[in-house]
Formats: sequence, C-alpha cells, structure tokens
Amino acid sequence: MAKELPLSVDQIESHNAARVEALRDEYDSLGRALGRRGIDIDAVKARVAGFSVAVPSWGAGRGGTRFAKFPIAGEPTTIHEKLADCAVIHQLSTVTPRVSPHFPWDKVRDYAALREEAAALGLGFDAINSNTFQDQPGQKLSYRDGSLSAGDAGVRAQAVEHNVECIEIGRQLGASALTVWVGDGTNFPGQQDLAKSLDRYLEAAAQVYAALPDDWRMLLEHKMFEPAFYSTVISDWGSSILAAQELGPKAKCLVDLGHHAPNVNIEQIVARLHRFGKLGGFHFNDSKYGDDDLDSGSINPHQLFLVFNELIEAELNPRDGFDPAYMIDQSHNVTDPIESMISSAEAIAGAFAKASLVDREALAAAQQANDTMLAFLTLRKAYRTDVSPILAMARMEAGGAIDAVVAYRDSGWRARKAQERMAVGLGAGIV
Repeated sequence: MAKELPLSVDQIESHNAARVEALRDEYDSLGRALGRRGIDIDAVKARVAGFSVAVPSWGAGRGGTRFAKFPIAGEPTTIHEKLADCAVIHQLSTVTPRVSPHFPWDKVRDYAALREEAAALGLGFDAINSNTFQDQPGQKLSYRDGSLSAGDAGVRAQAVEHNVECIEIGRQLGASALTVWVGDGTNFPGQQDLAKSLDRYLEAAAQVYAALPDDWRMLLEHKMFEPAFYSTVISDWGSSILAAQELGPKAKCLVDLGHHAPNVNIEQIVARLHRFGKLGGFHFNDSKYGDDDLDSGSINPHQLFLVFNELIEAELNPRDGFDPAYMIDQSHNVTDPIESMISSAEAIAGAFAKASLVDREALAAAQQANDTMLAFLTLRKAYRTDVSPILAMARMEAGGAIDAVVAYRDSGWRARKAQERMAVGLGAGIV
C-alpha cells in the first residue's frame, strides 16, 4: 500500500539541508568523545533507530483539568483526524510508529478500513484501551459505583462485555494487548468491603482474561488515587502483580509514571516486576505532585533515565522474556499536543540512549566491591552525556526532521487544520 504521508517530504529535506552540516560536526565530535570511552557511536545510533514508543489517540487533543478544558484550533474530533496528527508526529520524530486507541471514544463502523487508513499513514496499532471509568450515551447501567469490581452483578457483566468487545476490535486492528484501568474505589471509609471488592474485580477480570487470544497480553494498570480518593481497588504495583499472578501468564503489570505516591522509587518497581516476569509496559509522562500527566522528562528527566537504566538491565538479563509495551500518556493542557508528543518522544528516546551508554562492566564491578561513589559516577557519566546529535542523526537518516518541533511549526499543519476541522466546544473537564 502506497503511503500518504501528511507533510511534504521536500519541505523536511529542505529543513534538514540547512542544518545537516552543523549536525555532522556535532555528531563527529560526540563520536570522538564516546570513542575514547570505548563506545561506538554508530552502534548507539542503530539502537536508537530501532527504538519506538506508541502515542495515544486521545493525546492528539487538548487535555484539561477537573475544572476546565481549553481547546486548541485545529484539534482533532474523530479518530481519522487523530491518526493524521499522530502520523505527523511519527513522520517528524520517526520513533512513534504505533497508535494506542481508546474505546468507545474511537469507535467506527469498519475496523478493517481503519487499519488500512492507518497503514497508509505509516502507522500501526498498539494496545487497546477499554473505558469503564465513565458512562457513555445509551449505556444501560452506570459505572458510578464501580465497573469490574461493582457490587451490582449486572454492572460487572457490562464491563466484562465491553472489554471483550475491545479485544475483538483489537483483533481487527492488528493489536495484541488490552490495557485495563478501572477507576473503581471509594471516597469514604466503610463505603465498600475492601476485600470483597478485590474479589469481585478478580472474578470479572478472569472472564476478560479468558477471552484473550493465545498471543495477546492483558496489561493491568494501577493508580494510587483519582477518581477514588480513599481507596482504589488496583492502587499500586503490589495489588497489580498479585492480580496478574492470579489471572495467569498473559496478565502483566503496566506502570504509569504518574500513578504513584510522591518520591516512590519507580525504577525499583521496574526491577521487581521484571524479576517475577510481570513487567508488561509503561505509560510515560511526568509528575510534580500526583497524577499530573505532564510531558515526559519535563520535571524529572533523571528519574526517566534511571527507569531506562533498569530496563536496559532487564533487556540484558531477560529471565522469562523482555518485551514491554511503551506508550506516551499525557494531558496537554496548555501546549500544542503534537509539539508535546514530539518533545516527549525525544526525551524518552534520549533516556534510552543515555542508559545504553552505561558501562555495565564498570557498574557491576563497583557494585560488587561496594564502591558506592564509583557506581554512582558510572551512572552519572552516562546521564550527563548530550545524546541529542545521535537522536537527530537517527531521525534524519530515517526521513525525519533534525529539529522536529521547528519543522512542524514551519509546515503550517496546525493553521491548515484550524481552517479545515470542526471547532471543538468548551469542555467542563478532562473528559
């Protein structure tokens, strides 16, 4: 199928031509510096070129707070427009070849046609996300008091049916994973029996698990709070791994970087989940206070690096396998969503590149010798390395832009879409 890329290839090439000489100088200089450390820059670039992260369909639009949403001109209102914006992100950044859809938000009549439409834009589909945290028009029963863990058996059956429907949609789209996050929980002590609510969740989740194709995974996403503020049924990685172990080998744990208490050691959670074969994937974002869904690497880039340091360790020591799903999951309240996801994709790929520079032999030797400072400095040396020339060179060689945000702005995409697309109305909140 011939690709129908959204942006002019000639314009991107012109953008690169004005910058390639400076990039080559920076790349060669970094290559010499890395060479003195025994690192082949071209090998690192090849690893970066093979790295990818999915973007969420809903991330192409403006997010919001619990109080208000302020749309941006040209914001997408259909899955078709979302795919076009995601194709722009991938064409410029070259590391976001998959889109993770959300249902029923992205529901269409013909999923085979939607798959072909995505392929023509150079995109495939990642994990399918179900939605039982809000009621939809025409829905028979309400999720107000829970979904998979609801006390009402009819509500639980409805939630199971929706997740099974998502699996069938995913099969048609070529996906191979279902992400399940529920907002189930309580806001008052005594509101629910905490043990029985988990039992109900496990019973309902088992019915969803039973509908998985043989080659699929069920990714269980935990969240400490919101919308429930006293207790959440799947609140932390402990609850998540226990549920995944109960359900079976196809159930894995998904780590959203914002879904933890402040200052929790997420990189240690990564190591623990991998140790027990339950590391399923990540939703990348950043956080200052809680589940802020800020742009990846915008607040704590060092934590992102440390997470990838553990991921590289897991890759080198795969145990029962290593195949985590990576996806950006952010709320773009005050920025152009395309620019934010381009920036985040670069931050994530950069953290991966820096973690790939760690001298593993030196680190292991320092750890074995209990040489705390040397171990720390071994990590710090990799973290302090400016890998942007590697990322830019990999992008350019793959047909992307050396400076992706500048190229996007120069393309005029947002201004054109503002003229072509239906305006989005004012929103009362994030959903």
